[in-house]
Amino acid sequence: MSSRLSTKLDRIASGYAAKSRVSALGYAIEQPSTGFSWGYGHTDGAFFIASITKLFTTAMIMQLRDEQAFTLDTRAADLLGEETMRGLNTHGGRDHGPAITVRELLSHTSGIPDYFEQKGPDGTTLLATMRHTDVGWNFDDILARVKQMPSRFAPSTPGRAQYCDTNFQLLGRIIEKVDADNLGQIMRRRIITPLGLKDTWLFTDDTLDRYDEVAPVRHGRVQLNIPKTMTTFAPDGAVVSTPREQVRFLRAFIGGELFPVHHLSEMTAQWNSVFARIVPIDYGIGLMRYKTPRWQSPLVKVPEMIGHSGAFGNVLYHVPQRDLFISGTVNQMSPLSLPYPVLQRLLAQFR
Repeated sequence: MSSRLSTKLDRIASGYAAKSRVSALGYAIEQPSTGFSWGYGHTDGAFFIASITKLFTTAMIMQLRDEQAFTLDTRAADLLGEETMRGLNTHGGRDHGPAITVRELLSHTSGIPDYFEQKGPDGTTLLATMRHTDVGWNFDDILARVKQMPSRFAPSTPGRAQYCDTNFQLLGRIIEKVDADNLGQIMRRRIITPLGLKDTWLFTDDTLDRYDEVAPVRHGRVQLNIPKTMTTFAPDGAVVSTPREQVRFLRAFIGGELFPVHHLSEMTAQWNSVFARIVPIDYGIGLMRYKTPRWQSPLVKVPEMIGHSGAFGNVLYHVPQRDLFISGTVNQMSPLSLPYPVLQRLLAQFR
């Protein structure tokens, strides 16, 4: 059975890898209940996991919460200072920044503008800039930019949420302030070393010389050369890893190795739509839920998954209904939908 299944998965993956838009395809799947394990392509090749990094940041926040450094309802201003938070959400004639909580940052209900995809005062987005220029932005640069941008809603407005990388920049700074170290070292001490991850690390100014060790990212036909830009994204998008090690990480995240497993009930109790309605991804507290719409898979119902996606064509998901863990990348930013058809077809083989 396992050999027949592996052959089917190989056929699907190889057909997808041959597509011209796919830069470098690597996938890994594990099913702990059966012992099944499968991989294709660059399963041990390093790639930027992009926004899947947010799961690492979430795990560290949950650890610090358990150490009673703060609660989810602690104001970020109590940890970072009033001045840092002031002006980050001005809506309805009021400055809501100092009232924003850790929970609102994790769940994207803070109403803070997104420094990455939202247009700044100059009419450009940093997402567009990185396609043709390699420029790094520090935390203060990001705050200055965001404080000049309009907020779309006040924190915790019922029915409102917006995916926002700025939230995780702030969470990363909270981790550094509370743990009194830089994020790369904290991540190594709290996650990477305990899990025995050998090829997972945070890309920062200190690791600029390792850029060529990572699979290149493409935007359409253009290969991006953006080492300085990548250092900007430390808490929200700059972890380097492999498909195999990502599966190991997610099993630990879901299984209670990084923080008490009962927290997952709270983290997945409420889901908010954070993208356009056509996008089948919702957000809980620090993680995503992907629900394949029936129109995308009319013949086979694909069960819902929890985990995270990344803008470089990355996916990392757990399928509770089938006890599956899947990690994959196509190392391609355009179109954003590129990794999902193969994800759905691979998962459809498990009944």
